[in-house]
Amino acid sequence: MKRPQTQVAVLQAADAQEDRRIDEVADEADCKPEAATRAAFELEADGLLTVTEETVSHYELTEEGERYVRESLPEQDLYAAATDAGAKEGPVQMGQVIGASGLEGAAVDIALSNYARKAYGEIDSGEITANPDADPGADPEMLALEAVADGRVDDADADALDQLERRGLVDVREETVRSVRLTDDGVTALMEGVEVAETVDQLTPELLTSGEWEDVEFTEYNVEADAEDVRHGKEHILRQTANRVKDTLVGMGFQEMEGPHADAQFWINDCLFMPQDHPARTHWDQFALERPDEIRDLPEDLVERVRSAHREGVGPDGEGYHSPWTEDVARGMDLRGHTTSLSMRYLSGHQVGDLEPPQRYFSVEKVYRNDTLDPTHLLEFFQIEGWVMAEDLSVRDLMGTFTEFYEQFGITDIEFKPHYNPYTEPSFELFGTHPETGEIVEVGNSGIFRDEVLTPLGVECDVMAWGLSLERLLMLMYGFEDIRDVHGTLCDLELLRETEVMH
Repeated sequence: MKRPQTQVAVLQAADAQEDRRIDEVADEADCKPEAATRAAFELEADGLLTVTEETVSHYELTEEGERYVRESLPEQDLYAAATDAGAKEGPVQMGQVIGASGLEGAAVDIALSNYARKAYGEIDSGEITANPDADPGADPEMLALEAVADGRVDDADADALDQLERRGLVDVREETVRSVRLTDDGVTALMEGVEVAETVDQLTPELLTSGEWEDVEFTEYNVEADAEDVRHGKEHILRQTANRVKDTLVGMGFQEMEGPHADAQFWINDCLFMPQDHPARTHWDQFALERPDEIRDLPEDLVERVRSAHREGVGPDGEGYHSPWTEDVARGMDLRGHTTSLSMRYLSGHQVGDLEPPQRYFSVEKVYRNDTLDPTHLLEFFQIEGWVMAEDLSVRDLMGTFTEFYEQFGITDIEFKPHYNPYTEPSFELFGTHPETGEIVEVGNSGIFRDEVLTPLGVECDVMAWGLSLERLLMLMYGFEDIRDVHGTLCDLELLRETEVMH
């Protein structure tokens, strides 16, 4: 029997009594693993070898995971502080416990989101309790972290390992390991003798012109053999959907807005007729900048008109808020909590000059809020901002725009509920039905801007506006139940790789 050289070498390196890994066989056969794999599949097709596969997971601690192994998990620190504060006997103030725990920044949100999940206690209305029966010392996730650190992954709880991967505390690399074993026919072939055949794997001009191609033996190719799994990069599903949203809105006649992520409270809140003592303007809801802590330039005439709207109101029947309003607060720099700051810049003429109706503008940009992490809330997410400036707009125009927009994504069950906003009247929220759970999911907020917003900006016609969540749109399109699966430190990479993009 004659065989190509690589096949002969693989046959001779294989064993009839046990499986041998293909990389070991390749080393002994003095060839590359991919060449040995190809030869093994060709031999399997002829019944001389069997090829088996198994997926092996390799776990490695991330930098954050290594820190927790040295110290402790944030939720363990929170439980210890809550216990010291007497939370086992009854509720105590959460602020007091967080301060005593030493947790800061993102660690606070991590601790809070995992505290209740692990039944360490309950968090409600700013108070926290500690479950007397909880045992943080036996936390399965901490034990799994230690097992990974010590190379004892087989001893770790599988569910805990999955959770650690979701939290970004371990990186998991999966490897497909192939092994080969001689069949009875393979043993017989070796006993009878297998010779190396002179083969070529490429038809060259020289072979054609010389006529030698008639006398050589060409290497056989198995077109059904598995190719190496290459995990190449691809565009994130969130970005793909954002681009699709942009294309849809451009197709509906809208132009795209641009503007800063960090902006003055004046553009973020004051122009929207949100009083300066509104709870949503505190550090509990927004992220303030330390450097720079205020904006340099604001249009003085617009600042005065906005101040007047807040203090005295607009028009003969205007009331205003009669609450404190200072330019110092308006100049404070924050990360924008909504992209309506862009709308204020454009409608005022500050960004691209004065606009004459009709006009349609949109943006699909990131915003930042100091929310508690849960399946529908993140600290940063994408908002689909949009507005239409025209004469005699009505709520029916707004509802019709949403109906047309969401139908482009296969969503036809949008519902509306009246709502209150400081900056729009009338206002309403939008809801859709989750395709997997059947639950009603809020997807956005909208309304027609009040005179107290438009008059200081110098706009003399109607403007209808909205802010929609891109992540919630994905939930309705793909059935995601937790937006943390899509992006962030807990995202599910396998889910993103395997999800088929909808068009």
